[in-house]
Amino acid sequence: MSTKNLLVELFVEELPPKALEKLSAAFAAGLSGGLAELGLIDGHAITRTKPFASPRRLAALIPDVQSLAEAKTETKTLVPVAIGWDAEKKPLPALLSKLAKLGLPSDTSGIYPAPFGKTPTLVVDVPVPGVTLAEGLQKALDEALAKLPIPKVMTYQLADGWDSVHFVRPAHGLVALHGADVVPIKTLGLSAGRVTQGHRFEAAKPEVTLRDADSYAQQMADEGAVIASFADRRAEIVRQLTAAAAKEGLKPIDDDALLDEVCALVERPNVLTCQFEREFLGVPQECLILTMKANQKYFPLLDAAGKLTNKFLIVSNIRPDDPSAVIQGNERVVRPRLADAKFFFDQDRKKTLESRVAGLDKVVYHGKLGSQGERAERVRAIAHAIVNQLRLATVPYTVEAQDEFAVLDSKVQQAARLAKCDLLTDMVGEFPELQGVMGGYYARHEGLRDGVAIAIEDHYKPRFAGDALPRNHTGTVLALADKLETLAGLFGIGQLP
Repeated sequence: MSTKNLLVELFVEELPPKALEKLSAAFAAGLSGGLAELGLIDGHAITRTKPFASPRRLAALIPDVQSLAEAKTETKTLVPVAIGWDAEKKPLPALLSKLAKLGLPSDTSGIYPAPFGKTPTLVVDVPVPGVTLAEGLQKALDEALAKLPIPKVMTYQLADGWDSVHFVRPAHGLVALHGADVVPIKTLGLSAGRVTQGHRFEAAKPEVTLRDADSYAQQMADEGAVIASFADRRAEIVRQLTAAAAKEGLKPIDDDALLDEVCALVERPNVLTCQFEREFLGVPQECLILTMKANQKYFPLLDAAGKLTNKFLIVSNIRPDDPSAVIQGNERVVRPRLADAKFFFDQDRKKTLESRVAGLDKVVYHGKLGSQGERAERVRAIAHAIVNQLRLATVPYTVEAQDEFAVLDSKVQQAARLAKCDLLTDMVGEFPELQGVMGGYYARHEGLRDGVAIAIEDHYKPRFAGDALPRNHTGTVLALADKLETLAGLFGIGQLP
């Protein structure tokens, strides 16, 4: 039986960017898996299915799809042999009743006994015609949509004003092409056709009429101004980012999560270089990088030493002949964000970490474990005990070693007392991800011993598997104490991992 490639596209309003790649993979896998179960494709076609995803579409190109699945036989269980036929294998009433209920003829020529547990049972092999592509695709699509990992479902009304449907975003178009033929399926109040839409502003024409399944990606690029493949679009963004950064003699920040999110926000990427005032570089670069990435989805540019510069890259969704307005607009938008970060940094440095210690008593750590102030005292006690254990384990215990441990204990006690104080700063209030990091900056600003500042910055490390470890002994002891306090406290109140 001849086969053709199958394209299915669901055209929707802007999908949630952080979920787009998962939705795309699940959509393609659900369709190909459903068709395979019905015998319309083989196992090799599943692995060669190509997913497509852009902010406004989910699609899949499935190879070698049959228009009609091959017929098969299905074994039907009837009744136990003892009540099914007599010694001469003539049908008894129980068997005839079962055959009638199943809509099978009373002819017993194809019936045979088979062992089912301890009771021999009569069975019959019934031919089952293969499903058509329209029937099979409808079933596969319904199941695939029902299983999508949708973060939050929307309810919206259809065009008739009466019926409502539930989906991740309102759907406006459905394409189903088997080769060049439309497959008559329906979903979400839509009927399949061959017409879709391209880029909102830069498509050659408002609607793209697809010739066949195989021409989808090319027509979307040529007529729709859309790179439909998520992987291809991501690769194009990487290529443009690298080229734009190299032109400046810099390198873009390496962040796969940001790259995936930006790829899910654009259909026709265009990387442009922008800049901000150098005065903002006086703010810790972690703050500037975080606000540019998290709030604006920009790619900060670093020099050869990994230090932040005042230039950054944006990924625009349009390609105007004169990009100056786009560049100026993004520079104007980022400026207040950086000004906020500078304001927070300047304000925070007006108070010392020591002056914030008393405020920790007003910050609840856990309802059953007290305040952050009480927690800091527990961490300090545990850290002191760790230093004592290290002292007792040192052989031989010389005067020099005694002095070293005294200095270590002094640093650990000071770091433990101040480690959580940056939780009360404006910067950490705005960017919780910077806790510890900002404490280290403020400690250096106050002229505290560098070992103490590093320990404050590192005491959350390692935050995850593979993360960097604390850089000095003070930070190592403090990090151990902090984690031991957390484990002991949570086990102590019965909140087991």
